[in-house]
Amino acid sequence: MSLELFSLTGKRALITGSSRGIGLALARGLGEAGASIVLNARNDAPLAAAEEHLRDQGIVATRHACDVTDPDAVDLMVDLIETHEGPIDILVNNAGMQHRAPLEDFPRATFNELMRLNVNAAFYAGQAVARHMIGRRAGKIINICSLMTFLARKSITPYTASKGAMAAMTRGMATDWAPSGLNVNGIAPGYFKTELNEALWSDPKFSAWLEERTPMRRWGELDELIGAAIYLASDASRFVNGQVITVDGGISASV
Repeated sequence: MSLELFSLTGKRALITGSSRGIGLALARGLGEAGASIVLNARNDAPLAAAEEHLRDQGIVATRHACDVTDPDAVDLMVDLIETHEGPIDILVNNAGMQHRAPLEDFPRATFNELMRLNVNAAFYAGQAVARHMIGRRAGKIINICSLMTFLARKSITPYTASKGAMAAMTRGMATDWAPSGLNVNGIAPGYFKTELNEALWSDPKFSAWLEERTPMRRWGELDELIGAAIYLASDASRFVNGQVITVDGGISASV
């Protein structure tokens, strides 16, 4: 009976930024737990490859190429899914970008682009999906935050600001929508070897520092984010709201 709480059979999950990296790993994990997966990214070619990858593993998957920084495009995508595929039970706001530069020289256009993707897009998708979830009085929204939600490093202040905003928005969404039966929570990954972090894991000096700094003495594996996602997407977390679960090997717990 207890294990049934974690089943996602019969659920549909829309995951933004899911053609690679964390988004694709979570898509596979939620799919293996029984959910039908709706993949999203800006470009269709890598999205088609991701869809094929999931289907080869027996996961029910479809795809919708859409620029999630465009609110009208997001509304259209969500309405199409709801009308032609079925209710979206789970939304994972994962789409994001990184850019490193000295803060005093950080390009303002890049700052605006980063905020549009890391913050605005989560608001647009959350709002569009919640409008349907509210009528059903049920739904799970998972916002992908970051270790940088709580800490900071040189050269990525705008990214840190965006992930702090994502955690604050998670609490706000939960406050607004919990009375309507929605659960809104976040996951804050630590250091994982993704394309977003290539500048770090390809640097032997940084990797050595990170492994020494992290109590578990290693980088995270993408599969190690799946358990938290299944928990937050399932009935096992039905009284959990407005929280951010940190998955970082203990780095944020130590000095």
